[in-house]
Amino acid sequence: MGWQYRVEPSADPVTVGNVRWLSGYRHPRCAGGVRPGALVEAFTYPRPLAEGAAALGDVIQTLPAVYHGLWSGKLTASLDRPLTAGTLVAVAGRKAR
Repeated sequence: MGWQYRVEPSADPVTVGNVRWLSGYRHPRCAGGVRPGALVEAFTYPRPLAEGAAALGDVIQTLPAVYHGLWSGKLTASLDRPLTAGTLVAVAGRKAR
């Protein structure tokens, strides 16, 4: 029949955990805690996640918007390490290490 199969390497559990966490913030309502364009301004240069969220306003209100930005691809961060307050976040297209 010409069928083939391949065994994919198992996904990194840290990356899977981070993506699972961020997926909880995929709904557009999560982005409502900050004014349009504020995420880009706050993370124009790579900075720690908590620092950028605090620069946007009340962290309780702005963290969901930061997580939504990471989920939607507006922001970027290394997801192969645990996502913490110190994780460097930047605007997509800029290197965050």
